[in-house]
This record gives sequence, structure tokens and C-alpha cells, in this order.
Amino acid sequence: MFIHIVFLLFLLSSTSHATVQDFCVADLKGADTPAGYPCKPPANVTSDDFVYTGLAEAANVTNIINAAVTPAFVAQFPGLNGLELSAARLDLGPSGVIPLHTHPGANELLIVLQGHILAGFISSGNIVYQKVLKKGELMVFPQGLLHFQIAVGKRKALAFPVFSSANPGLQILDFALFASNFSTPLVTQTTFLDPDLVKKLKGVLGGSG
Repeated sequence: MFIHIVFLLFLLSSTSHATVQDFCVADLKGADTPAGYPCKPPANVTSDDFVYTGLAEAANVTNIINAAVTPAFVAQFPGLNGLELSAARLDLGPSGVIPLHTHPGANELLIVLQGHILAGFISSGNIVYQKVLKKGELMVFPQGLLHFQIAVGKRKALAFPVFSSANPGLQILDFALFASNFSTPLVTQTTFLDPDLVKKLKGVLGGSG
């Protein structure tokens, strides 16, 4: 019993001197590392570091995919640093599409606020899971898997993706193939696409090779 009391007093003494770090607001002047950005000095932290207003306005969807993604990652929202959490705004014009893409560093939870969105992902077993989502409905996309979102019908749609990382990463399959310097012969050989089609898509998306 005496030993237990001594051990408890030791724990209380140790924890009373421990410093709890509530947050680590990113110092964006420092380098982004696998562990995140360095912390801003606490004396320089303000309430604004924990608030982000950049998702309030709709983005311009006048582009080839008739869609736009506005990120609220750590680079835009320093208060997310170290919290393994971020978000974005997804604006889709009528028939707008977010092509097949992956987030290498995060799971994604999509929350639909307006319109109807056909969303889905492809498992590593090549099974497609897809669903038309309505306002208030959610869908989850496991980390690293190819997935997509398409506005259904002639209405615009709005959704907010939430990620399990402050910097989820992004790779769009079409851009990796046709907006890069991945040569046409290699694209043809590795995808079985016709060379003329590859060249046409490279011309549309600005790729070379």
C-alpha cells in the first residue's frame, strides 16, 4: 500500500511539471516536412489562425472540367498544422466532373450541400462502389484509392470534402498521363490506348512527349 501511494505521488509530481502543447500553428515561412511545419511562437498566435473564410465563396467553374476545388489545407489554414485534418470546397457546374484522382495521404469524407453528385471509388480488387448523393448525404473514400465526383443533371452542385490529414496530397490520373512529359509511346504501352488518342489528349491538356 505504501509503495502504491509513493508511486501515485510520483506520477502527480511528474505530470504537474509537464507542459501540454495545445496546438502548433504553422509558421509558413519554415519548411513543410513529414512532421508538418514548424510552430509559430505562441506569443504571435491570434484567433484568426484558427478561422478560415476562404471556402465561403463559390469558385469559377469555367474550365475544361466545369468544376473547381478550393482547398483549406495547412498552407491556406495554418491552424490545421499537426491536427491531421483539413477540408475543401467542391463546386460543380452542370455535368461538371472531378476526374479520377487519389489522395495519397488521407481518407476523404464528402458532404453534399447542394444538388446531386454521382460519386464513387475503385477498390484495389477493381470493384467500383458508386452512389448518387443528395443534399445532406455523405460518402467516404479510403486513402489512396482512385475516386471521382460528377454533377448529375443540369443543376450545379456543392460539396465539402473533409480529409484525415492537414495536407492530403492530390494526383489526378488524366493529368498524370496527359498533362505531363510521360511520352506517348510509354503511355500507349502502359495503358493500351491508341497513340493518336494519346496525342489528342496531350494536346488538350498541355502534355509533352
